[in-house]
Amino acid sequence: MSTPHSHSIVKQFSIKPTLVRRLLPVLPLLVLSSLSSLATLAIAQDVGNSKAGIGSNPLLPEPTSSLLPTVNIAPAIGWPAGVKPRAAAGLVVNQFAGGLAHPRWIYTLPNGDVLVAETNAPPKPDDGKGIKGMVMKQVMKKAGAGVESANRITLLRDKDGDGIAETKTVFLEGLNSPLGMVLVGDSLYIANTDAVLRFQYKEGDTQITTPGTKVADLPAGTINHHWTKNIVASKDGTKLYATIGSNSNVGENGIEAETDRAGVLEIDLKTGAKRVFASGIRNPVGMALQPDSGELWVSVNERDELGDNLVPDYMTSVKDGGFYGWPYSYYGQHVDTRMKPPRPDLVAKAIKPDYALGSHTASLGLAFYDGKLFPDRFKNGAFIGQHGSWNRKPHSGYKVIFVPFANGHPSGDTEDILTGFLNDKEKAMGRPVGVAVDKKGALLVADDVGNVIWRVVPGR
Repeated sequence: MSTPHSHSIVKQFSIKPTLVRRLLPVLPLLVLSSLSSLATLAIAQDVGNSKAGIGSNPLLPEPTSSLLPTVNIAPAIGWPAGVKPRAAAGLVVNQFAGGLAHPRWIYTLPNGDVLVAETNAPPKPDDGKGIKGMVMKQVMKKAGAGVESANRITLLRDKDGDGIAETKTVFLEGLNSPLGMVLVGDSLYIANTDAVLRFQYKEGDTQITTPGTKVADLPAGTINHHWTKNIVASKDGTKLYATIGSNSNVGENGIEAETDRAGVLEIDLKTGAKRVFASGIRNPVGMALQPDSGELWVSVNERDELGDNLVPDYMTSVKDGGFYGWPYSYYGQHVDTRMKPPRPDLVAKAIKPDYALGSHTASLGLAFYDGKLFPDRFKNGAFIGQHGSWNRKPHSGYKVIFVPFANGHPSGDTEDILTGFLNDKEKAMGRPVGVAVDKKGALLVADDVGNVIWRVVPGR
């Protein structure tokens, strides 16, 4: 039996009455399906807004997949003359040093000298073979990551204290894609992509020419998918912790290629012995000890190809023996069905990260603020350098953010500290990477596309 409403449907859309009669019994199901689709869309829109996918309890949508994954590159163009990033209200930014070669990491020495790792990926002949690998190489080149590695550490010195480095010297050269740096006593440790080296250091040195001594090998090889290796020292100076990224997106190179990767290694400085301190962390890069708690924290780049809004990059405290899910699950115990065979036993142990930093932001740099120059609200909070996305629409990252901490834990929303790295045509004038606090308490930011170190201070 037809209704007046069904006749109006027929008239408006020219649908045959017999078809309408067949549809009437299932109209409630169609309505429910539409409502469900609208709800899913609403969640996706919410997750896609500027603050979603961020915080202690981020909203996570269902994973999505497509035949061709999203590629949305911000072409690297460098900074036009007289242009610089935008600092947050109450802060100002200036160029501490320029003319560098792909500067990615920063370390402040006790006398105030600043070390900069000018570096890029080593040759990786077995990483990303085939058509997908060729495409990835072109993507990285367009995004500014295709330059040859300078393989050196440069020393910057601000002799007159005006916030601009007057002296720039080659401190160490002939390295192998170096990144992490840490001074323990009079020993300076450098993390190459394949090993940790020890160099003798004397305060005030502007160059080291004596060869380094190998402390420990690090996982590398001909795949070496995530090549950056960072290091920090334990409080008592007896151990180093080293971040090691995975050899794949989600285990596609075989789980045997992931030995001692996707986690944090502990290295005994006396013996060189290594052990896995924590695992299941896809690509940890930034690493620091939180001043209040003394806990080890890392910033982590999560997996790709689950959609624009999965999986959030994150920062988290790292527990000795802890497992954080990769490649079997993400953000705790959300199963990644692409990984075969599954490991429900490991998923059940996966630790949920402490704080999400947004999807595909490439959150690389991590530094806790232990200076006295910034207002008190910054005390012991975390600065994060977000290198920026290449596989998300719209772009995410391309800025430096701040996460406040209280009693050793994140205590509020993120705050944008340095922005404006993309121009109005979505081209990258710069990309922030490593962050550090200098001796006076200013924030230093390495920009590997602008080839600049930026310095941020409170406004006067």
